[in-house]
Amino acid sequence: MGQGFFGYNPPDFVLNAAKDALNRVECNQYSPTKGRPRLKKAIADAYSPFFDYELDSDKNVTITTGANEGMLSAFMGFIEQGDEVIVFEPFFDQYISNIEMPGGKVVYVPLHPPKDGATKTTSAGDWTLDMKELEAAVTDRTRMIVINSPHNPVGKVFSKDELQAIGDLCVKHNIIILSDEVYDRLYYVPFTRIGNLSPEIAKLTLTVGSGGKNFYATGWRVGYLIGPEHLIKYVSAAHTRICFSSVSPLQEATAVAFEQADAHDFWNQSKKEMQAKVKRFCEVFDELGMPYSDPEGGYFVLANLAKVKLPEDYEFPPHVASRPRDFKLSWFLIKEMGIAAIPPTEFFTEKNAHLVEDWLRFAVCKNDDILDTAKERLRGLKKYIH
Repeated sequence: MGQGFFGYNPPDFVLNAAKDALNRVECNQYSPTKGRPRLKKAIADAYSPFFDYELDSDKNVTITTGANEGMLSAFMGFIEQGDEVIVFEPFFDQYISNIEMPGGKVVYVPLHPPKDGATKTTSAGDWTLDMKELEAAVTDRTRMIVINSPHNPVGKVFSKDELQAIGDLCVKHNIIILSDEVYDRLYYVPFTRIGNLSPEIAKLTLTVGSGGKNFYATGWRVGYLIGPEHLIKYVSAAHTRICFSSVSPLQEATAVAFEQADAHDFWNQSKKEMQAKVKRFCEVFDELGMPYSDPEGGYFVLANLAKVKLPEDYEFPPHVASRPRDFKLSWFLIKEMGIAAIPPTEFFTEKNAHLVEDWLRFAVCKNDDILDTAKERLRGLKKYIH
């Protein structure tokens, strides 16, 4: 229940597309550095309805080796020594090294957990951004801001009003917006794309997507960025120098996946199935009286284990004993319950780690029998709850 990889295969129409691609000579050779034309067109066709303009597959889309490499390409394309990039805590840990590699400085602004999150189940939307804190973080060196919606690990879908406020601030200070939307098909409340709020905000926005997240194939490493030509061209240029081109047969298969997804009602089914997995897994927390943050999107659940009292004489290895309480909870669950979860203080700076030291992140993108086994093992916590 730790890392967010799927416990099951992509649907047959996606797997068959990959098998077919492997039999074609051109799909086993280099692809154009900006991506295979068929995939760029499929993405432009799939995403144009979400934006107020028709996406040009040659100018507004570039393919990358996973969303992570796409974000690295964006940072490499725009960040120079001493430039500042604002990141919200908790953050996906890869952001930090990707920003620092070209010489950028990370400036952190925390999302604040719900005040009653330790005593009752709340919505992931109750994790709040203080706009005054964000405004105070902006300096004349601020070059970019990273947004993640639906959010990992919180599961928050930023509201239209929140995104409008962030977008207006970026327009005021001419700050590039890197919007990490890799869970963009898994939303359970209304979902707003910041790049579609206004023409002024759109000119500053790069939207990041993931074929792997969309089609249950995280190992395929097929990502993409969408945005205006004056931004996309620098991402493509950096990508060319980082890895030249991305895996050809899996690009072709992802193109077919986008082309055929609607005919298979895939988007509606995947959302419905994932939401059912969230509900299925969280039943055990309701049963134990253990609060959790009900996700608005994605496939992660943050549970609050403040009620769990660890044995006072329990021995933790030094590398765990020196870390916050969530690391100890995570270690205890692995050793005593046989279930792995991620300690979310790893997604915070040391200054703000105290905000989440009673929480753990669980990934529910697993088969139902695994979820049921995990629930049964978590019931072993009953004797430690006070």
